[in-house]
Amino acid sequence: MRSIWKGSIAFGLVNVPVKVYTATEDHDIKFHQVHAADGGRIKYERVCTVDGQPVQYADIDKAYESPEGDRVILTDEDFAKLPAAEKHEIPVLQFVPAEQIDPMLFDKSYFLEPDSTTPKAYVLLAKTLEHTDRVALVHFTLRQKTRLGALRVRDGVLVLQALLWPDEVRAVAFDKLDGVSEPRPQELQMAETLVDTLSDDFDPSQYVDEYQIELKKMLDEAIASGSGKVTRAPEKAAPEMDAEVVDLVAALQRSLEASGRSTGKAASGPAKAAKATKATTAAKKAPAKKTAAKKAPAKQTRKGA
Repeated sequence: MRSIWKGSIAFGLVNVPVKVYTATEDHDIKFHQVHAADGGRIKYERVCTVDGQPVQYADIDKAYESPEGDRVILTDEDFAKLPAAEKHEIPVLQFVPAEQIDPMLFDKSYFLEPDSTTPKAYVLLAKTLEHTDRVALVHFTLRQKTRLGALRVRDGVLVLQALLWPDEVRAVAFDKLDGVSEPRPQELQMAETLVDTLSDDFDPSQYVDEYQIELKKMLDEAIASGSGKVTRAPEKAAPEMDAEVVDLVAALQRSLEASGRSTGKAASGPAKAAKATKATTAAKKAPAKKTAAKKAPAKQTRKGA
């Protein structure tokens, strides 16, 4: 995992430095849109409605339109002036029982890793939340947006659960529910009996995404069969040797040749001359030794006479 944000939890006078990681990931198979006639990729361009020309992302600002139709254009410099843009602190607002938070408010989850050499304060906060059976309500800023969050513990690790603001949950009222009579006791009892027969502890490993499994199987079989729906990827060319590596190899080769130790090639220049000189010297010394060996017996014969 890669950290997406750094900050610190303000727990009273205790400061807990942390790194933030996205806790969940999407395993859905992604598809591209293609032209049905020839399979060409469909691309979308950012085009200005005034001049009809494509616009680079760096040249795009953000505009707000009021309900009355007034437009305000803000630049990156305008957003940078907001206090939330530079805020890297997660202040604890209060501690509340977990069951008091409506699951409807839960949004994206993040893992928090201690970002200090001595994570004692991190462990202290985690143990405190476990022992008190409480959740810490916090404020945090991510991607220039101030959010409400619930800080809890999962397997000894602090988890930051983003919460929706209360006004982000829609109020709902269905007319068809008005005036509906209450279930009869017999109906309620039978329904409760059915619930009992299906009751068990929650084990998420028992449930799998059958649609994604079958979709992946279909794609694998299509690729293996080489049907007309498959376009083979072009073969990758052998990677060329980096220019710097080529220069280095050439420099090493020249160094070896200069020292007379070039591999796989006959010695040349000074090296050949040096070998020839050694051979001539050895040849001259050899006969001298043989002559001395021949004279030795003659000397011994004269001594015996």
